This record gives sequence, C-alpha cells and structure tokens, in this order.
Amino acid sequence: MNPIESARQAAQGLVQAAVEKAIQLAPASWVPGAWNDPVGRQQHGHVGQPVSRIDGPLKVRGAAKFAAEFAPENMAHAALTFATIARGRITAIDTSAAQGAPGVVLVMTHENAPRLKPMPLFMTAGKAGGGDDLPILQDAEVHYNGQPIALVLAETLEQAEHAASLIKATYEIDEAVTTLEAGKARGTHTGVVFGQPAHVEVGKPEDELAAARHRFEATYTTPRHNHNAIEPHAVTLYWRDGELHMHDAVQAVNHVAWSVGNVFGLDEDKVHVTSPYVGGGFGSKVLWSHQILAAAAARESGRPVRMNLSREGVYRTVGGRALTEQTVALGTDAEGRLQALQHTGTVIMSAHNALPEPFILSAQSSYATKSMLLDVQVATLDMLANTFMRAPGEAVGSFGLESAMDELAEQIGVDPVELRIRNEPEKDPMKGLPFSSREVVWCWRTGAERFGWDKRQAPGSRREGEWLVGLGCAMAGYPYQRMPGGAAGIKLTADGRAHVSVAAHEMGMGTSTVHTQILADRLALPMDAIEFSYGDNSLPGVVLAGGSQQTASVGSAIIVATRELVEELLQLAGNDSPLAGLSADEVGTTHGGLASLSDPQRYESYASILSRAGRFEISVVGQAPMPGEGMHWSMHSHGAVFVEARVNAVTGEVRVPRITGAYDCGRILNPKTATSQLRGGIIMGLGAALMEETQVDPRNGRIMNASLSEYHLPVHLDVPEIEVIFSDIPDPVSPMGARGIGEIGITGVSAAVANAVYNATGKRVRDLPITLDKLL
Repeated sequence: MNPIESARQAAQGLVQAAVEKAIQLAPASWVPGAWNDPVGRQQHGHVGQPVSRIDGPLKVRGAAKFAAEFAPENMAHAALTFATIARGRITAIDTSAAQGAPGVVLVMTHENAPRLKPMPLFMTAGKAGGGDDLPILQDAEVHYNGQPIALVLAETLEQAEHAASLIKATYEIDEAVTTLEAGKARGTHTGVVFGQPAHVEVGKPEDELAAARHRFEATYTTPRHNHNAIEPHAVTLYWRDGELHMHDAVQAVNHVAWSVGNVFGLDEDKVHVTSPYVGGGFGSKVLWSHQILAAAAARESGRPVRMNLSREGVYRTVGGRALTEQTVALGTDAEGRLQALQHTGTVIMSAHNALPEPFILSAQSSYATKSMLLDVQVATLDMLANTFMRAPGEAVGSFGLESAMDELAEQIGVDPVELRIRNEPEKDPMKGLPFSSREVVWCWRTGAERFGWDKRQAPGSRREGEWLVGLGCAMAGYPYQRMPGGAAGIKLTADGRAHVSVAAHEMGMGTSTVHTQILADRLALPMDAIEFSYGDNSLPGVVLAGGSQQTASVGSAIIVATRELVEELLQLAGNDSPLAGLSADEVGTTHGGLASLSDPQRYESYASILSRAGRFEISVVGQAPMPGEGMHWSMHSHGAVFVEARVNAVTGEVRVPRITGAYDCGRILNPKTATSQLRGGIIMGLGAALMEETQVDPRNGRIMNASLSEYHLPVHLDVPEIEVIFSDIPDPVSPMGARGIGEIGITGVSAAVANAVYNATGKRVRDLPITLDKLL
C-alpha cells in the first residue's frame, strides 16, 4: 500500500475515532441503532425454533445453481499459468505451443492484455473489494510466486488447462524476502487495522509488570493458513451491450460490482453480480485477479467465459491467514488478578494489501487489568496478499492469550477456570464502555459442569493404556458488528404473501431461513408465505457477509422496513377501517393482519386493507440506521471452550474425543443453524490446532503443499463429539437481541486443545500446529 493511501486511511481513522467518542458520550436514547424492539412486540412461534434450512432440499436435489454451474451458450473455459519466482520480471514468454493446442480460443499475457486499472484495495473505500492492488497482466513484473502471468481460453476446461501448462516463461530474478526473519531484518512498522494503528497502551504496563507479585511471559507462533472452501473460487460471466453480467462465488456482491466497474471504467450499474449460493467463503470470496482476467478474456473473445479455479489455483491467487509471532506477558497481584497484560508481536504481509493479522483483538476486552500494552508490527514479504479468514485476529490471537492464561494459572496454582472468572471485567478494559450484555461467568460455570471439569487431574497423571488423557479450556470471543448500508425491501400482496429482498448472501449459514423466520414473526404470517431474495447487487442494501454481522445488518433493515410497511398499511386502511386513528406504535401484527394492542378486536387483515384500497400489492424499502450501538456499548459474543485430548505415549499422536462449548451470543434465532455454525467453527479451530499449515519454500517463496492431499484438514474421523450450549439471553440493544455466531466458534479452540495436551503430557507446545514431532 502506497504512502498516500496509508495517510488517507490514517485520516479516516481519526474521523472514525472522533465519531465514536461523540457517540460514547451521548445519552443512550440518542444513540442510532439502540434497539428497543429486539424481536417485535408479539411472538408468533417462528423465531427461536430449530427450523431446517429452506435451501436444503434444493441443494440435495442439485437444483441450487452455484457460480460454475451456469452455462451460457457458446461459453469458453479459462485456465491460468502462474509465476514460479518470488520477485523479478519476465524477460520472455513463449505462448506458441499453447496457441497451437487443440481448442484454444485466446492466449492472454502482459504483452496483449487490455489496459486495466488495479483493483480498489479492500477497506480503502466503502465498496472496495480487491484482495490486492497489483496490476493484472499489465507489465512484466512478478511480485510473488504464484502470480498469474497468462490466461488461456479454450473450448473445454481440460483443453485450457493443458494449453496453460505449455506456456514457458523466462525470468530475471531479483532478491526476494520470503521469511519472517528476513522481513524483520529489513524492518517492521506498526500495523493499521480498520484505519487505526494496531497499538494500544492503557496505564503503565511496564511498571505494573515489574511490580507484579506473579509474572509470566512466553512467545507463541502460528503458521500461514490457506482457504479451503468446499466450492473453489469460480465465476461465469459475459458482456452484453457494454454491460458485464457475472455469476460469481462471492460474499459481497455490491463490493465486487463497484470494484470491477472501477477496473474496467464502468459505472456500477453496468456491472450485474449474482451470487445466490456460495459453497463457503470464510473471508476469501470477494474480488481477486481471476474475476478480472475472466472478464477481460470475455470482452476480448466476445464469448461468455467460465473461470473455475483449481484447488492449486486457489492457493496461488487467493490470500489466506498470515503467520504470527506473539509474545504475551502477564503480571498479577497475590490473588491472581491481572495488573498488567501485554500482547505484542509481528505478522507478515504483502506490500499490496491492507490486512495485518490483528491478533491483539481478543486481549482488548477479555480480562480486567490495571494496564495494557497491545502492539502489532508488520514485516513486509514478497508474498501473496493475505486476507480475512474466519475470525481474523481472534482465531490466532486467542491461542497466544489463552495459552498464556493457562500457563499463568499453572504457575500460581489456581484452577484455570477460576483464574479467568477472577479476572472478569465490569466494563470494557480498553475503552471503559459498559457492556451491553455479558454472561461469561455463566459460560464458564455451565460449560464446566456439563463437561465434567471437576475430573481434571494434575498434568501427566491420567493414563488409559497407551493414552495420556488431559482436559483443557479457553475463553472464546468475537465482537458484535453491524456495518452501515443495511437495507431491505418488502412487498406484501393481497393474497397474504410477503417477499423480502436484500443484497445479502447465503454461504451455508442459514441466512435465508433465519430471515424468513424473522419476517414471518414480524408480519404474523406462516413461513411458507414468505419469499426471500438475496445474492444480487440490484437488490436493496450494501451488506457484506463477513464479521459475523450479516444477521444484524439484514435484521435491522427488516425491522425498519416492517415498520414502514405498517405505516403505509394504516394510511391505506383509512377511516372506514377498525384501525382508523391508530398509529404504528399502537398496533401489532396478528393472524395475517394488524390489530390494536389495547383492543385486539380492532383488527383488519392485510388482504382486506389492500382490497378496499384497490391495491394488489404494497412495497417499501427500509434503511437501517447507522450502527451507533457498537460505539456506545462494548458488545461481544463470548464462550468457554472445554476440550479432552488424548496423546499416545508411544507415537505422540493427538486425538480429541470430545469438545464442549458454552456460548453467550444473545438471542438464538434458530438453534439448529446456530449450532451448525458453532460446530463448523470448532472443527476449523481443531484443524488449526492439530494440522493446518501452509508450507512455503524459503528459497523461492512457493507454497509447497497446494493441495488437499498435502494441506491437512480435519475429516470425519478427526471430528469428535461436540456439545454446544447457549445462554439464549437477548442483548437489550442489538437488533432482535442477537449477536454474531459465525466466527466465535473457531476462537479459543486451538488454545483449549494445547492446554489439554499440556494437561495430558506435561509438555507445553507454543507453536501451532501441535504435531507429533513436537510431543515425542
């Protein structure tokens, strides 16, 4: 990222900080988004029920079309050739064999590609979505190993991939920085996260640490991780009358449309993006070079194009989680209450993206402490740009912090659960804000009882045959977020049906199901009378499926739209209706219509209101208010994770037979889909703890294990019994009383596993993943 862009982000950060300060000081009643209507005045039996996903039958039947399943007439297939050096330039590129290969339609390199602007880098503008801001086939420069250097278009995918393999490039190689050590030697700088420096200092942490009765300090490391969604990244697109139509696998349709428009010099409304079904995103499915290249090839060839990245192609072109080196230092008084908490370290990042892995986020609000020092330093490497990956920052930061808390508990002789409860804060330790709702102690007490924590023994003392058995725990946490731009359209028809439309996304979370439940409850209609449209940038709103905030963003818009709908209905009802003279605050929804709250006999159905007004339908669009609630209150989902680990005394193999997670995520709108989300996150955390690691050749910066046969992930036999428990206590100031659940599941899991392994063996592993060679 260039100095001008860095300065612009810093200025944005200052403005944001000023706005947050003003909202913090404002009375609660003035705060935009301070919801006092969590789920509507009346309940009609839909919200809170374990409803199966309504898109499930479509997926089982194969009727849900994903991005690579659209097949426009005369479609060609695209494949990429990747650079094999970490830094340098192409001195020659031989495409003759590829051009002569069977079925080839087009071969595109920097020598003949159309002129394209760089992708607007994610977080540098409201709808910017680019994973990096590198030129795309615009010059001979190579910035990282795996950078696309050529595209082949052919009649079939097999022909395209074969021809792409025939392209030969000759390079002039420059010295590259490919390791953390080399990056640190070149110098580091303070990371910028969401426009603000990743550096926090509260009180006098150095002095408090020096004076502490008990002190502990250790360094923890986590490796690079790659995205491995079940559905690899794919796009099918075509040009028509100067407009671009994209069926894309993305989690931000508006960001992609706006950013692609910038690259090609198009107005946003000339780019149409649909993404009805996405087979997993986890932060990776926004905008990368493959979509731009496919669009350029389609325009050059005059044909529709499908670009379906191979698994290796995802590893080469789509960023993942960066490695971290974290040092945690803790100081307590005689009773184990924190006086100082320091969480500092270094992460790696490309010069062409804007996301240093913010591992300090968990430490900002987890524990009461008299002083705090948090700092993220960035070492710049010649590498593929890293990006968001489920719970960026918290997933790996909780490993360092929660491992250190466990080690501190062992050092001072306090039960690890008790130590955490002893350090439970009354208010946000960094910002001083009140918590909107915080049931962490409930999580610890309930989870410990259900898991059987009282059966925990001293490290290395429990053995069953060849297996050493241990129990471990860790806190889980993720902040509540609701981004600006939430909007929803509602159309109500005279036959008693409602249609809600919003530019949201379904990546397997149950989005359409939960919001169908919400609208059914708010309008007092059966669920089968609700239709939900999403995944299209022509629909209302600018909603990103990320940050565990989509439910709050969409739900808040539905709440506003519902109220506007009620106001319109009351106007249509007129003086001849039993509702005459009533305001929206004086009515509720019931039995497919409106009724007075004080006199339920004053009722009229939607169908009757519309019929008398001579209307077949009525439509409204509701804009959610700015998300001020997260600036006035400290808002987080929390949990307590308990793990049993078994380590084979002969082979060092680690097995995890059971996990219990107790979570406080506000109101649970659908316990079935919520439990599924938490279990998925826990499994992802298990993979990070025991097997996931992107291995990079330091000589040339090349990812060495770019396949699922070599990059190990949990499979069915690795997944234990997972029990998920919810407090189900509504948050009083969040829409519908709910907070995010999509990302908290991964947090704390790797630390809980490491802590259980220590309890089983007496051996502490501070470097993920916990492989058998580190235990033998």
